[in-house]
Amino acid sequence: MVKISRNKMIIQRIYKIRRIAKVDTQKIREKLLQGLQEFFTLAKEQAQNKKLGLPQRQKWVRVASYVAQVINSLTKSFDEAQLTKDLERLERLINEAVAKEKSG
Repeated sequence: MVKISRNKMIIQRIYKIRRIAKVDTQKIREKLLQGLQEFFTLAKEQAQNKKLGLPQRQKWVRVASYVAQVINSLTKSFDEAQLTKDLERLERLINEAVAKEKSG
């Protein structure tokens, strides 16, 4: 009887940890999605900015498109390693767009 009770206790703890992880992951995902959505809006505004040259605006279109892809990926699943890679690529795209603005 002790063995069954202990197993049940272990299963209950695992269930509780999984539930906490799911809630925490959802909160993190929501915050990430909100930040990415805001950034998408900013990139879209830059892409539509008539004061920028066409090459710079095209760079911002690429940034906005990639942000949309990251948002889409994040809504399907939360893969921290993939998100890190996506954000690193996004940072490179932004640096390219900003560098062209400064030099142009």
